[in-house]
Amino acid sequence: MKTSTRTRGFTLMELMIAVVVVGILAAAAVPSYREHIAASRRTDAKSALLAIAQLMERNYTERGTYASVALGTTGIYPSTSPQGYYTLSIASQDADGFSLLATRAGAQVGDKCGNYTYNQAGAKGVASATYTATQCW
Repeated sequence: MKTSTRTRGFTLMELMIAVVVVGILAAAAVPSYREHIAASRRTDAKSALLAIAQLMERNYTERGTYASVALGTTGIYPSTSPQGYYTLSIASQDADGFSLLATRAGAQVGDKCGNYTYNQAGAKGVASATYTATQCW
């Protein structure tokens, strides 16, 4: 009579191969995931700048100037974007024009699109960025 003493399970080598494969997949997936999250947070700045611009245009229609507009608790719009990833400010303004700025804050500080800009002519831009305005907007 023949007895079989076969054991089931993984060898150390098989386990190490599986760990290496998972590590390689994670190394490729994590940066892609982070970039996707950063890109989704960029809409926070873009939508806030466009909302402020719309309110600035309304003010211009009613009063004939952009100069009297402010942000913050006493202004037309909060000084922080809705989700809190950007600090909003009016970079420059006079009777005939304005320039808005959304500065990265919190989790977006290292974002490759940098800080967003927008003006009364609809010119969209980025500052302190690795990417171009076309890639970011």
